Amino acid sequence: MPFRYTFAPYMATLAAAPSPSNLRPIVDKVLANERIDAEDALTLFSTPNLNLLAHLAHTRRQQLVPGNTVTYVIGRILNYTNVCWVRCKFCAFYRVPGHDEGYLLSDDEILRKVKDTVDQGGVEILFQGGLNPKLKIDYFEGIFRKITEAYPNVILHALSPAEIIYIAHISKLTLRECLKRLHAAGLHSIPGAGGEILVDRVRKIIAPYKDTTEEWLDCMRTAADLGIRSTASMMFGHVETIEDRIEHLQRIRDLQDECSPFRAFITWNFQPEDTQLPIPKKASGFDYLRTLAVSRIFLDNIANVQVSILTQGPKVAQLGLRFGANDFGSVMIEENVVSAAGDKFILSADEFERLIGDAGFEPRRRNTRYEIVE
Repeated sequence: MPFRYTFAPYMATLAAAPSPSNLRPIVDKVLANERIDAEDALTLFSTPNLNLLAHLAHTRRQQLVPGNTVTYVIGRILNYTNVCWVRCKFCAFYRVPGHDEGYLLSDDEILRKVKDTVDQGGVEILFQGGLNPKLKIDYFEGIFRKITEAYPNVILHALSPAEIIYIAHISKLTLRECLKRLHAAGLHSIPGAGGEILVDRVRKIIAPYKDTTEEWLDCMRTAADLGIRSTASMMFGHVETIEDRIEHLQRIRDLQDECSPFRAFITWNFQPEDTQLPIPKKASGFDYLRTLAVSRIFLDNIANVQVSILTQGPKVAQLGLRFGANDFGSVMIEENVVSAAGDKFILSADEFERLIGDAGFEPRRRNTRYEIVE
């Protein structure tokens, strides 16, 4: 029988346990459901006590999403093109314009993939590619309308801020005009891709031609004003410092305070294989769990936190459910970007449910809006 967890012992343990003098005020803040600051986050990043971080993160999770449910979604990452001129150093997926291996899927192929997703119980299409200079606003309006007309119940979780900003630029539209037209054509929400680390010093090293921190944030801000929700993310374990991670989290939290654009947050570690960043090895499982926990504790205004089963694998993902995560992410019918640069963990819905249950939680299937679906 799977272990069944009860929350009360966690609270009692935290309240009674002695803590180092620099950690006790932070423990007290979390137990009182109060906000921690950047200095507190730095202190948490420096502690080797993973058990304490797990307790604190799980406490914050219960404050925001009480109960024993862990959700997941069935979807497909539909990479409509791999052509991209930006040349991000951390990406092994892109091909520059004119490359022999560059592609653009036909509309028929895209619709076939959407149908296959629906046939397998999928409800979400994560429609992403690259910054392809041949694709202006009319392309996206056309394909979005075809998808929504043929499959009206499918949710288009589509295009990173970098893609949207570029589409607006080459279509000679303002960002607001571009987003309004995409929304009218079927865009439901925006994934947090391209956030990487929201510190311009870091962005200039790993993606010198990409949007700036403020441009990324302004895209999410403008989308929220138009009723388009999004997610936030953080890719760590490359050239950033711990202070950079905290600054990233601060910018996400500040924007959430301002206009509530984000439904969820996910963090994963950089996959160095076949990329142009000379990072000798991946971040450890310890670093992942620590970063996940601190993110959950710090982001006290974002309800849902996902594990990254795609990069961490099922065992660490299960542990992540004790480090603040309440969502197992997506049963990915197809994925090409992360798997182009390393390990690939693609599991079925039955495997998701087993892993969640074995970790002591109740699995529930959801949609992009975090509504439970039967």
